Amino acid sequence: MEIHEDTDQFFYVEGGVGKALMGADKSSLGFKKLVERGDAIFIPAGTWHNIVNLGKRPLKMYTIYAPPHHPHGTVHKTKQEADEQEYHH
Repeated sequence: MEIHEDTDQFFYVEGGVGKALMGADKSSLGFKKLVERGDAIFIPAGTWHNIVNLGKRPLKMYTIYAPPHHPHGTVHKTKQEADEQEYHH
């Protein structure tokens, strides 16, 4: 789960199957929807959210938000890798 207080976020699913979770409170996620290739998800600023892989194949997606939160060219192959980079910055 994460939240971006000052930026909206957009996800586009390129492949795989997952679930989008969103809500005003981390423990109360009123929005839950299955997502798959071709789906777009808009996350308003100040909304708790997570996109979870439900399939056996990787969930491939990209995200757009501004201002940038990661250096140009950043690619995270796993959630653990993303968390470790976030922790060190």
